[in-house]
Amino acid sequence: MSDATQEYGGGTFDEAVRRSQALRADFLKNPARYRVLTGDRPTGPLHIGHYFGSLRNRVELQQLGIDTFIVIADYQVLTDRDSVDSIPDNVRELVLDYLSVGLDPSSGHTHIFCHSHVPALNQLLIPFLTLVGMGELDRNPTVKEEIDAAGLTTVNAAMYTYPVHQAADILFCKGNVVPVGRDQLPHLELTRKIARRFNQHFCADDRPVFPEPEALLSNAPKILGLDGSQKMSKSRNNAVVLRATADETAALVKKAKTDTDRHITYDPAKRPEVANLLLLASLCTGDAPEAIAQRIGDGGSGALKKVVTDALNDTLAPIRTRRTQLAAHATDVIRDTLRPGIATANRVADATLAEVRDAMKMGYGL
Repeated sequence: MSDATQEYGGGTFDEAVRRSQALRADFLKNPARYRVLTGDRPTGPLHIGHYFGSLRNRVELQQLGIDTFIVIADYQVLTDRDSVDSIPDNVRELVLDYLSVGLDPSSGHTHIFCHSHVPALNQLLIPFLTLVGMGELDRNPTVKEEIDAAGLTTVNAAMYTYPVHQAADILFCKGNVVPVGRDQLPHLELTRKIARRFNQHFCADDRPVFPEPEALLSNAPKILGLDGSQKMSKSRNNAVVLRATADETAALVKKAKTDTDRHITYDPAKRPEVANLLLLASLCTGDAPEAIAQRIGDGGSGALKKVVTDALNDTLAPIRTRRTQLAAHATDVIRDTLRPGIATANRVADATLAEVRDAMKMGYGL
């Protein structure tokens, strides 16, 4: 079976792409029809891979008037980290990054909250676990990859049931759209199964509690780290974090790996390191990477790196300025962002849990 037609629970990957494209088209016509759930684990600073891969898309959803719940998944850090000491600082930095790129809770469409502060969300985990078989958790490829990536020799139950936690994150607010990468489709398919099984097992046919959420596949190309060979990550020292200064950005790009050919061409297959730098410049400027390569011509890696540095610094300059302003009043900013987001998440989660109890005949007239 070819990669393009590899089957997932929700159909082929090609079908997932078609559904995602249809969603984007309908966003413009019917934004009120959709509720998006997305988020990040507070494990470190966000970088340009996050910005081009997801943050810009969240701002676009906000501008379209689509309600978006952004979970800071602090509980999920416990799945593969021994220490919680860094979580408070990471949550602080995450909120500053969110606001600096243009996410705006005052818009009424963006709700930023912490997983650990929404009790009713986490109560969904118990009934959801009864709807999932051990074999399904054993076979989930995303969990296996995360275990390998974290280098875990002992796997705790929270990591093992990670996809069910994620289903609770999505379904507590009845999210019907989830931005994902291709590798996250198995996670989302399990969420769809949990929603379907709950509705079939506990609900009348005409009164389902949960929607079956659709995947919104990222249309951003894959961005590698500045080493050109691995995923961008702060821990690998191959990322430009959003809070980096212009000089720090220049120094990081200067160390980026290229090759010995002075003539710059865009050839992802044969020249991945050069192609990745051209892609970064393209994402900043909107120009095609081929056109940027043609302009550089025989200028070599020095000219290429200057183009990339200038493009990144021009793009990040307003973000950095905004972030500096926010950081000057960080305590107030964090509180004023999280309190209303948590309040909204709790209100929504409480209502959903009440529906769940009624469906399971556990309301008891209370």
